[in-house]
Amino acid sequence: MLHYTIVFLVVAIIAGVLGFTGIAAGAAEIAKILFFLFLILFVLSLIFGRSRVP
Repeated sequence: MLHYTIVFLVVAIIAGVLGFTGIAAGAAEIAKILFFLFLILFVLSLIFGRSRVP
């Protein structure tokens, strides 16, 4: 999932440099959503992963 975040971030940067504001905004929004989703899943995996220690 982090891979998709990076891909959409790169697409947003390239589109922003080339001046495609609608495409850049859409790709940046998707990258932002995926980043926060990845961050939440990462924190949850840290919390629940520690609770299974014998």
